[in-house]
This record gives sequence, C-alpha cells and structure tokens, in this order.
Amino acid sequence: MTTSPQNPAPFLPGEHAELLHALAEQRALLLITTRDVTDAQAAERTTVSELTLGGIIKHLARGEQVWTQIMVKGDGELPEGMLDLEQYRMAEGETLAGLLEQYTAAAHRTEESVAALPDLGLNVPLPKTPWSPPETVHWSARRILLHLIRETAQHAGHADIIREALDGANTTAQR
Repeated sequence: MTTSPQNPAPFLPGEHAELLHALAEQRALLLITTRDVTDAQAAERTTVSELTLGGIIKHLARGEQVWTQIMVKGDGELPEGMLDLEQYRMAEGETLAGLLEQYTAAAHRTEESVAALPDLGLNVPLPKTPWSPPETVHWSARRILLHLIRETAQHAGHADIIREALDGANTTAQR
C-alpha cells in the first residue's frame, strides 16, 4: 500500500485500518495548512507561541518516528531525540519540502508497522522520562495510535491558526 500524509490509505476493514485511516485524515487536514507556503513562511512565528508550520511538521514527523519505535521495539528504552526540544523548530538550512519528506517517511513507517502487528492490544512499556511515575507504565499499540491521532489533530488546529495569521488562508477555505 503506497500512501503519504497527503494521500490517506484506502479504507480497509478492521481496527488496524480504521485507526490508520483516522490518522491519515488528520495528517491530510494538517497538510492543507502547508499548501503554497514558502520556507520563510514555514519558519515564521505568527503568534505569541514559538510554534511554526515547519516546526509542527518536524515535531509530528519525529513523534511518529519515536512512538512507532516504542510500539515496535517494546523494550521501554527512550528513543533517541524523543526529548529534544529542537524537534519543534525549523533549523537553519531546513526546508519545508525536506520536512514534508521526513513526515511522509514517518507516516509510511507507522502504517507498515501497525499493519504488521497481529493485535493492537499488545502492551509495551513506555520509556522513562523526567515526568514518569516511578513504576513502569504500559500502553497498548491501540493507545499509542490514539495518542498519535490526538497529537496530530491538536497540532493541525495550531497549524490552522498559524496559517491564517500568515496570509488569511485556513483549512476551511482550502479544502
């Protein structure tokens, strides 16, 4: 199945496909906010928040990478870069096109990994973070997917506000 954040996976029966389709729909809404945006616009702050369109795409790509790794490896280890605050910023020399390629690759890896899971009820230990409780916490693959859907939807809303502040465009006007 060849998909991208811009081209959601076709609907197939089953919980795996339904959750992946919901995630793909949120990705597609998010990416409307990047249409016809220059690299300079993608790096521009338009609100009091530090968030930018490029930073959101970079963060969500990294988020899918680390959460997919947590789900697939199931070893409770902290994925490299998970806590790196630079994932929220478009760095000097980065392009929106490059960040979108990373996001597409991360989305494809997530879809492949989820499709390969025999059961979304599979529980995996979460990595220890500075805010973790002392005991090991486990999440199911299902809950990880729901987390990715929520995170993508939340940041799609942020991106819509940023884009509207940039040039008046928004997801409602661009569908």
